[in-house]
Amino acid sequence: MDKEKEICPVREYAELVLTGEIPAGEPVRLACQRHIDNLRDAELNLTTFEYYFDELAAQHALDFFGYLRHSKGKWARQPFELQLWQKFIVGSIFGWLHKKTQLRRFRTAYEEIPRKNGKSTKVSGIGLYLTLADEEYGAEVYAAATKKDQAKITFDEASRMVRASPDLLQYFRVYKNNLHVIDTGSKFEPLGADSDSQDGLNVHGGLIDEYHAHKTSAMYDVIESGTSAREQPLIYVITTAGVNQNGPCYQLRDYAIKVLRGIQPDETFFAYIATIDDDDDPFDPEVWMKANPNLGISKSIDYMVKQANKAKQMATAYVNFLIKDLNKWTNAVVKWIPLSKWDASAGEIELEKLKGRKCYGGLDLSTKLDITAFALVFPPEEPDGEYVVLVYFWIPENVVQEKEEKDKVLYSNWIEKGLVYATPGDVIDYQFIRKTVNDLGKLYKIQEIAYDPWKATQTALELTDDGFTMVELSQTLKNLSEATQEFEKLVVSKKLVHGGNPVMRWMVDNTVVRMDENENVAPAKKKSTGRIDGVAATINALARAIVHEDKTSVYEKRGPRTL
Repeated sequence: MDKEKEICPVREYAELVLTGEIPAGEPVRLACQRHIDNLRDAELNLTTFEYYFDELAAQHALDFFGYLRHSKGKWARQPFELQLWQKFIVGSIFGWLHKKTQLRRFRTAYEEIPRKNGKSTKVSGIGLYLTLADEEYGAEVYAAATKKDQAKITFDEASRMVRASPDLLQYFRVYKNNLHVIDTGSKFEPLGADSDSQDGLNVHGGLIDEYHAHKTSAMYDVIESGTSAREQPLIYVITTAGVNQNGPCYQLRDYAIKVLRGIQPDETFFAYIATIDDDDDPFDPEVWMKANPNLGISKSIDYMVKQANKAKQMATAYVNFLIKDLNKWTNAVVKWIPLSKWDASAGEIELEKLKGRKCYGGLDLSTKLDITAFALVFPPEEPDGEYVVLVYFWIPENVVQEKEEKDKVLYSNWIEKGLVYATPGDVIDYQFIRKTVNDLGKLYKIQEIAYDPWKATQTALELTDDGFTMVELSQTLKNLSEATQEFEKLVVSKKLVHGGNPVMRWMVDNTVVRMDENENVAPAKKKSTGRIDGVAATINALARAIVHEDKTSVYEKRGPRTL
């Protein structure tokens, strides 16, 4: 069949999605239906529809990708071959033109897709096309992000692609932070919010990667304001889903969905959102293709199976699986460890065998009216061994009844059993804690004690005077994330022996964790359903243990991060 008679790949993809031959979630089905409906409106020459689809313009952009070469992995230096779904996106953006002006229809493109679907390579190619092949003199194209280092990820990929392509090297001059086309005076550069200057931009193309990580719309606004002097600028936003549903990315996503559903009229806005449908089972492999159109190509089935199995075991991995692999926006706070898994990891603690062993301390000092906790974490003495946790609790004697009514637990019963220590008076006497830590220091080799400097400065100074190595550990997501994930992994693998302490069990059941856009995770005290002081103290201690202990038993055996 002659190429001229072949079905346009943009239309082909749309029809295959709408007939169900290609699995797709609702947003992609809506995008495909929009394309077919627009083709009909253009053919009918409706006066209310000002655009037409130029297959040659679309093919020109698609053919450009044939000059690109992969720069990494098993495909390095091989030609970049667009898949049919990618042809739909690229062909749609560059193929739809205005009937009168012949200028490009779409000025904003929003693409949301899970990781490992080749988005960085594609967006780099689009940047190169806008710089070189879009017939725009003095084109300014920017890979934009909150930080210049992040922006350089897209730019550096484009730079490597140019170096790998003899065809492109004829036109480009490659510098550290600049790709320059001498014949047209066009350039492609990284741009971060921390760049020296954002003034005087004359933007032909703005590529905003991982928009879900942007806390504000500041960078988007800078790019948008810089397009006013161009006839057919393109702002291309590409991202995975995230957790901040009050941020600028989710707002733009919400706008995109309204455009696709016909609620918000905007003929200049293109959207492609690959995700599973709300009623789909996330563990059903049959639906994974909806969110991952490159499944089996750049993203393997084995990888998805591995991530799904991990998600079945751990709450944080489940949320991460939904967000990063199925492109579902999910709340930043999630219930953490099921009691069934916590109980299965209990084991038995033989105190005599712990004497003289090396351990790390974690201190969680409350206000003087609440519970205070101190944890000791004993790392394994042999590879792949078990961690052992001892946790101590204190509460002011005169507030026990009040706290029982508030927290709905029998502190008095725990006090009788020696699980919680009552200090005399209405407030915690930190000298009791100091004495206990000193007593424990005579039994065990406490290497360090981590503490939150916001609450424990005086106690830390006193313990330092007593000869302990005190380490400040601010309770930020970034600081606590590694230890929080390790805590969870150890519990799931039954490698965190805690002896079934009922106070700790109650606190684990109370704990929810919070996440940020950088995949950091930590307990959320304010969001949790009750006291979690013992969990916080244990994570503080574990944070120091995993810094100092043999990383082959902590990091390498752990495998890649789940969050």
